[in-house]
Amino acid sequence: MSRWRPPAASSTAIISSAGFERLKAELEQLWRVLRPEVVRALSAAAAEGDRSENAEYTYRKKQLGEIDRRVRYLSKRIPSLRVVDSVPSDPEAIFFGAEFEIEDTIGASLHYRIVGPDETSAPLGHISIDSPLARAALRKRVGDAFSADLPSGRLEFVIVAVSYRRPAGS
Repeated sequence: MSRWRPPAASSTAIISSAGFERLKAELEQLWRVLRPEVVRALSAAAAEGDRSENAEYTYRKKQLGEIDRRVRYLSKRIPSLRVVDSVPSDPEAIFFGAEFEIEDTIGASLHYRIVGPDETSAPLGHISIDSPLARAALRKRVGDAFSADLPSGRLEFVIVAVSYRRPAGS
């Protein structure tokens, strides 16, 4: 009997059109290119005989499991996502898709973009709409001060700038 684990917190099912296309391309790549390659390599490794001491077979089996797990996740996640690419009716406030600049109490400037949970990227400054910082910044405007409960503690920020990327074709 397996150990009980509480269900994972559900994430907000919204995404930008660029993020949606990336997820679809990833699913296509996994299913049509990577999985067949791994299946061929697994078959070749299995044909070598004794599987108990066959490192290649063990590695490929694990790799196939990881691919199948990601394919299952993407196959369920993609249909549940809602693509949001429009600029909100109030472009002066922070909502999904906003690029914003904040300053902390010591004057350090930070740049972020609010994206869906499936598109986050720390190096690019893309934070999930479900993150504590994004939740605290939502609906704020330039000049507004706010505090966010982050892993490093409660921090104070001021909104310096807010902008939105225009959807392609607008």
